[in-house]
Amino acid sequence: MSHPNNNLPSNEEVELIVGNSNSNFSGVTSTMLQVTSIQKDMMNLRIMGKHFVPDPSLVISFWDVVKMCRKPLSNGKWRIFHARRVDEMIQGVILKYLFGAKIKLVFSSAAQRKRSGFTVWLSNRMDAVIAMSNRSASFLNKPPAKINLHGVQTENYLPAENKQEAWQSLGYGGKYGIGILGRVREQKGVHLFVEACIEVLPKYPDVNAVVVGAISSSNQEFVNQLKDKINRAGLAERIIFTGELPFEQIPKIFSALSLVSALSYNEGFGLTVPEAMSAGAAVLATQAGAWEDIIRPGVDGYIVPTKNQKAVTEKIDLMLSDMDQLAAMGKAGREHVVQNFKVEDEARNLVEFFRTLQ
Repeated sequence: MSHPNNNLPSNEEVELIVGNSNSNFSGVTSTMLQVTSIQKDMMNLRIMGKHFVPDPSLVISFWDVVKMCRKPLSNGKWRIFHARRVDEMIQGVILKYLFGAKIKLVFSSAAQRKRSGFTVWLSNRMDAVIAMSNRSASFLNKPPAKINLHGVQTENYLPAENKQEAWQSLGYGGKYGIGILGRVREQKGVHLFVEACIEVLPKYPDVNAVVVGAISSSNQEFVNQLKDKINRAGLAERIIFTGELPFEQIPKIFSALSLVSALSYNEGFGLTVPEAMSAGAAVLATQAGAWEDIIRPGVDGYIVPTKNQKAVTEKIDLMLSDMDQLAAMGKAGREHVVQNFKVEDEARNLVEFFRTLQ
């Protein structure tokens, strides 16, 4: 548990204000907290909004920011305001243009869809827009100032020393495990994974599969239909829906899996893939999120088109046909993430970019 840091510099010299407007915990909240835990040792920062912040001394209110930003820092530089959501852009625009705050506005954009006219208007008020992947950059109305991919906490997502033992200790049966993680719904491509498993698992008696994630009431019928298909194929003990597991168990699951699929139709970023790679799992992912920027096809996994059952089934079959090669892909993925996609790199790249704006 984090304890308040009483040695923080005063608000007078805060250089970075980080938006935190959502009271629901989300992927954006998670990445913000991970990045700021490192950034706070690089820049004097405060988080605007108390939701989920472990250290209350880092929290600042909107009205504190209004007061603090009436004048620039003592060295004459302006503070940075970093928004990751549309409503945080709105807050930043109000601070700067209504209250005259001496701030530079930065927005990190992950969405992969055409933006509304209002969002485009807001992003045009920013001093800089950062894209979270090449794919998200292509949806912006003008080129981003920077592309900065999310990083992973590589010390939390570690490969098991022995994947077979780690998998067997989880109690899902079989010698090896493959899986898909995240909310269980059609948009995540869960049915593509299940249909592929029904097709190929009879060829690989040592391999069992898990579908890990929450099932909402609106998706229960979707899951029931998949379970019926699994039962008819006689695979009920080999393709298991775990339901939602405690967050702290997820790294353990990743570290035991030999292959992780991520088959979303669209994705803001998709941390599942680099987290799985960090944990030494080979990966199969769709052309969504940042996955094409991260996966090296044939080296640490494969990329398939979205909504393509045939491609998913063929690639899972190919990957399971050589377990030594699958393990080698997992090792290659771990090295790739450690070298290129650590959360420390994401934080440092952001701070270096912020310095260029001040």
